[in-house]
Amino acid sequence: MIKARVTVTLKNGVLDPQGKAIEGALGALGFEGVGHVRQGKVFDLELEGTDKAKAETDLKAMCEKLLANTVIENYAIAID
Repeated sequence: MIKARVTVTLKNGVLDPQGKAIEGALGALGFEGVGHVRQGKVFDLELEGTDKAKAETDLKAMCEKLLANTVIENYAIAID
């Protein structure tokens, strides 16, 4: 079994209203000096098999087809 984590974030230059709202809320809660908050998504997956190269290929395909909107989002894959 292969465990993987896919992290999806908005590309630089893409407006992030949710990140801006989080930034404002943190300031309102007294956390000073916090800026440029960007929000994203994390997917934890378990894949059958032991071939990490195949797993990475499959994960990239999953990101390209479903997990990330590659027009406005970047993704990073970490395999354990």
